[in-house]
Amino acid sequence: MFGVPWWTVVGEPAWPTAVTVAGTVVFAAAVVGFPALMFLGHSSRGQDWAARIGDITLGVIWVLLVWSVIGQVASIVLSHEVTAVAVAAVAAGLLVWGYVEAMRVPRIKRVDVTVAGLGADLDGARLVVISDTHYGPLDRVRWSERLVAAVNRLDPDIVAHAGDIADGTPERRKEQVAPLATVQSRLARVYVTGNHEYFSEAQGWIDHMEALGWECLHNRHIVVERGTSRLVLAGVDDATARASGLDGHGADFDRALADVNAPVVLLAHQPKQVRHARDRVDLQISGHTHGGQIWPFHYLVRLDQKWVHGLSRHGARTQLYTTRGSGFWGPPFRVFAPSEITLITLRAQP
Repeated sequence: MFGVPWWTVVGEPAWPTAVTVAGTVVFAAAVVGFPALMFLGHSSRGQDWAARIGDITLGVIWVLLVWSVIGQVASIVLSHEVTAVAVAAVAAGLLVWGYVEAMRVPRIKRVDVTVAGLGADLDGARLVVISDTHYGPLDRVRWSERLVAAVNRLDPDIVAHAGDIADGTPERRKEQVAPLATVQSRLARVYVTGNHEYFSEAQGWIDHMEALGWECLHNRHIVVERGTSRLVLAGVDDATARASGLDGHGADFDRALADVNAPVVLLAHQPKQVRHARDRVDLQISGHTHGGQIWPFHYLVRLDQKWVHGLSRHGARTQLYTTRGSGFWGPPFRVFAPSEITLITLRAQP
């Protein structure tokens, strides 16, 4: 990760000796400091200051690596010096833009989903999805307030949080999470755990979200009604929950979907969980992928999650919507993978 950018920007071009030495010192310090910062920042007792520096370093070096590889190809026809300047300039521009994209209130993504058997009284119901807020080392209380305001302006019937609410315990992140208590909905506010909850007190997060007035779909479902129409809102634990060893946790589709007799919307944090939901639910909502977050990381994400973003069909009954998520993990950058608040309008079949 560090070697290719160093060679492209510092080592290969014929810079003055002082420039080469200074650049090498900077890269060497990053190589030595990066693993220490990531350990200090993301261990069980992580220090937020170390996480901030380490995460920024990770984002910077990833972007530099990608464009250095591209630059090495371009250097077939360009001088090493021109290539180095171009790589540095493009990386700097993308990082500034990516930071702005990461810190902004997510754009609204509007999707219509037709649900077989949905009653007429729920036709047009507005389901607003947020996910992967990842409240963490950067203090984003103000961002959280603006996120909630954007959700409330959509006048939702149902609001769903599809997991990865925070990095850290409820006690450490409670101020950033607090605005979620003011989310407004007519019928329900529902939440499921993501994999990051299992790094930091998953049961504590379930209890905390319930204290904020959210229904935690911990391998269970609820039924919402309007007039004579009914809709099941179900949820399962994250795919990593069972391996966490936490008592009573682990995705249990049979339990979550027991005795349902109405159209089903399922929250499951990871898109690949759809293999267990196929033809058992009408719509699965997932997050986790961030849409790759920083291009071209989505190609690596596809090795683990086939569905990175958008609406897809699975079997005769089930549709899956994968959101890019509302926040970010780690590096405070989003490059060619914008965050979103998803407004899903549920439609009855004509």
